[in-house]
Order: sequence, then C-alpha cells, then structure tokens
Amino acid sequence: MSEYPPKMLLPPPGNLGRLLRQFIRFFGVGVAAMIVHYATMIALVELFLCDAVQASLAGYVTGGLASYGLNRHFTYQSTRSHGAAGWRFAVVAGVGFAMTYALMALMTRKLGWHYLPSQLITTGIVMMWSFFAHKFWSFGEKA
Repeated sequence: MSEYPPKMLLPPPGNLGRLLRQFIRFFGVGVAAMIVHYATMIALVELFLCDAVQASLAGYVTGGLASYGLNRHFTYQSTRSHGAAGWRFAVVAGVGFAMTYALMALMTRKLGWHYLPSQLITTGIVMMWSFFAHKFWSFGEKA
C-alpha cells in the first residue's frame, strides 16, 4: 500500500529539511508581499505615469511592510523582540532597497529593458539576499 503523501515529496529530515520548509514559507510570504509590491508599481507606472525605478522602490516599501509581520511570525517564528528584530529587518530591507534601485536603474535606464522583466530578475536576486540575511541576522536566535 502506498503512503500519502509520498516520501519523495516531503523535505528530507534534519537541518536541510527544516531549511527547505522555512524557505517554502518565506517564498509564500514573498508571494503575498510581491503582489502588494507589483500592484503598487504597476499602478504607479501605468495609471500615474511614474518612472519605473521610483515606482519599483515605492512598491518595495509597501511589500516590505506586508512582509515584516508575516516573516516574523510565520517563517522564522522569531523570539527576538520587535525592537531587536525591527531595526535589523530595516537594515536588511535598506540593503534590499539599494539593490532594487541599482538593478532596476541598470536594467531599465541603462539597458533599456521593460520594467516588468527587470523587476522579476531584481525580485529573484533581492529575495535570496533577504532570505539568508533575515534567517541568520534579523530573526535568528539570540547568541
């Protein structure tokens, strides 16, 4: 008799399995934050004719606000106080903001790419930075 769910669909046991489950939760939170980010950006570009880089940065801020609470409780189950985790989250978000600016300016202004594919690439790069920075620094266990 086969087992449900099949063992091959479950993350492996141990640290790698925990990391994979945590990344899957981070990805789900990221999708919610991305919807907020992209909705803000697209509305600013298409309805208000804002510059794509500025619209992306505004979207980054709105998505970041949505991301903080969800990641704190759902992804990392942080034991750090809001005071300790909040400023760390802001530093990581600030680096992500700078990365978003640099990547979007490069792709849209210098290379002339459309803002949506540029934002997708930027999102992937910044997401990887954010996951590990938040895991080990913002919401990591106290030393």
